[in-house]
Amino acid sequence: MSMKLVIIGGVAGGATAAARARRVSEDARIILFERGEFISFANCGLPYYVGGSIPERGRLLVTTAAAFQSRYRIDIRTFSEVLSIDRARKTVTVRNHASKETYTETYDKLILSPGASPIMPPVPGIDHAKVFTLRTIPDADRIKACIDRERPSSAVVVGGGFIGLEMVENLIERGIKTTLLEKLPQVLPPFDAEMAAIVQSALRDKGVELLLGQGLSALSEQDNRLRVATDSGGEIVCDMLILSVGIRPENALAKTAGLELCPAGHIQVDASLRTSDPDIFAVGDAVCTHDLVLGIPTATALAGPANKQARIAADNALGRAEVFRGTVGTAVVKVFDLTAASTGANEKTLSEHKIPYLASCTHSGSHASYYPGAEPMAIKLLFAPDTGKLLGAQIVGGAGVDKRIDVLATAIKAGMRAADLEELELAYAPPYSSAKDPVNVAGYVANNIVKGDMQIVTWREIDNLPEGHVLIDLREQKELDMAGFIKGALHIPLNSLRDRLSELDRDKTYVVYCAVGLRGYIAYRILVQHGYKAKNLSGGYTTYSLARGGPAR
Repeated sequence: MSMKLVIIGGVAGGATAAARARRVSEDARIILFERGEFISFANCGLPYYVGGSIPERGRLLVTTAAAFQSRYRIDIRTFSEVLSIDRARKTVTVRNHASKETYTETYDKLILSPGASPIMPPVPGIDHAKVFTLRTIPDADRIKACIDRERPSSAVVVGGGFIGLEMVENLIERGIKTTLLEKLPQVLPPFDAEMAAIVQSALRDKGVELLLGQGLSALSEQDNRLRVATDSGGEIVCDMLILSVGIRPENALAKTAGLELCPAGHIQVDASLRTSDPDIFAVGDAVCTHDLVLGIPTATALAGPANKQARIAADNALGRAEVFRGTVGTAVVKVFDLTAASTGANEKTLSEHKIPYLASCTHSGSHASYYPGAEPMAIKLLFAPDTGKLLGAQIVGGAGVDKRIDVLATAIKAGMRAADLEELELAYAPPYSSAKDPVNVAGYVANNIVKGDMQIVTWREIDNLPEGHVLIDLREQKELDMAGFIKGALHIPLNSLRDRLSELDRDKTYVVYCAVGLRGYIAYRILVQHGYKAKNLSGGYTTYSLARGGPAR
């Protein structure tokens, strides 16, 4: 008798698992339950449908239930909500919302892909009709209908994560004056402050009002508009509000079935994606897996890992033996003309878990400077002090950011070191890169630190340098006139440094800086080889200025 596989939930996890299961076994009986109408849609494309970049709603549908059923011969049951799991009897209780029928269905193996739901802050007025979340196609339909019908002139987006920033961009593209309210002191929590600052500068340049370090405290109606109260005592009046403050795992089925959960409520699974019940697997936003950098359980709400988990869970449910090794959490977001991407750990998580690390910042062009159109790219690497093993990376810039973060994500997953980045042989032609790719350059700088060829200070340390430390600005006068300088720094252009060494005090430590760090490195090598103590400002004046709210380049 053929095996019966029941899958609960569609989209990236459930639909992928169903298709994989059929490719593995033509004999298995496969049933997919989806409580909504759509079994597979591009939820990452929803903000761009609202903004108009994706003009046709149908383009969001990866496949329809009818097409999927026809191709894979899978029993697709939409508008069917699984209410409970009886593990002893190996049955699920299902409510068909179309027919109002409730019934039970047996299973041999079960795959849970329930996903996650938007967090609704417990504040007065949160259920107002002009308050929206964005998670599903019906959510996008409601937001788009409001914009098309009511022509709002202003909006507030609460939450500066990936979806929040995408919504900000698309509301601005629709001509709606937009305010971003974020409880943290920065946007993009996976990024460190100096990298997020580049994005914040670009947002302000596009007319976005940023209210950082402020949370939502209450909502009320005023003359058919929304009055938004912040926990700092401020108020904003707008025509609509979009909540993007995070998600929580849909764990009700797993919890009532007695499956083990992680502390944050995600479903606990092993490397095979098997839950505490050997016949039940789980994938996607609702599960906690393994963080390859930190070595701890983690939850990663990303489509890529969900797809990979779904394939592995389907294989294992049908008798194969595959493992999901873990995730490095690679993500990318478009913010107007910028691209911001991250992979691995950031400084905050490394510090929280007491993992030693060093950091470096570099600024490179997206391709050869002599070929027209090169765009600046800031790269931050985090790496182990002793071995240079890569722990995390963040990039903000224009063209080519996605290409470089993919290289670094691969390097981190492979356990590579900063020194290995020096040797990577990456594609080069003037329109695409430089002979020294930005990834190579980041590797050179990080490995110089590991080898002891350069000591650095970070932008955070500059304003509180110990006694006996003296700043030297190595740039040309015209650069200082255009971009500004750090108060109290000596001005000695790099090309004059050797001739002016006699002016320096060997008992002091000289902190040198230029625009992005290259001239600082050269100056550092000159100073230490002439017997002076020196350090280089990582990322140069550009990183220092941006981290303190200076203009994006």
